[in-house]
Amino acid sequence: MAKLVYALNQSLDGYVDHMEFAPDPALFRHFIDDVRGLAGSVYGRRMYEVMRYWDEDRSEWDAEERDYAAAWRSQPKWVVSRSLKSVGPNATLVEDDIEAAIRGLKAQLNGEIEVAGPELARSLTDLGLVDEYRLYLHPVVLGHGKPFFAGPRPPLRLVASDRIGGDVIRLIYVPA
Repeated sequence: MAKLVYALNQSLDGYVDHMEFAPDPALFRHFIDDVRGLAGSVYGRRMYEVMRYWDEDRSEWDAEERDYAAAWRSQPKWVVSRSLKSVGPNATLVEDDIEAAIRGLKAQLNGEIEVAGPELARSLTDLGLVDEYRLYLHPVVLGHGKPFFAGPRPPLRLVASDRIGGDVIRLIYVPA
């Protein structure tokens, strides 16, 4: 049975705006290795549209960016959306009964399935489907943006913490 993990970069004041801060080389390498090890990813529409950046090669990419793109492209993806009519390569559109779809994925896959996007994570949290929360805290204060938790924070229990790269702390929580 797969474990559903919600993981995103976050500012110290709780926002997840990917345009405001970027991972250092060590953290980026961590994300490459993480993506390679996933059984797949579940995206909401907005986060999927952001991540589609990795679908097309870009001449300005360095070797690390090409590695990330290759890892991202190779993993299966499920996109939860009622407005999209199609999705890109190696992706499946989930339009109806998100609970049944995600429960089915968890039952049939092994390993970790990562969920990305605060609103989607909230819906899956409300359904009791998120098994783990990984907050990658960056030493940045934004004062605005989209919060990591799109609704009330569920009761959580800290199970691990570690430093990744020069200045990011990863906190790992499970439902309490």
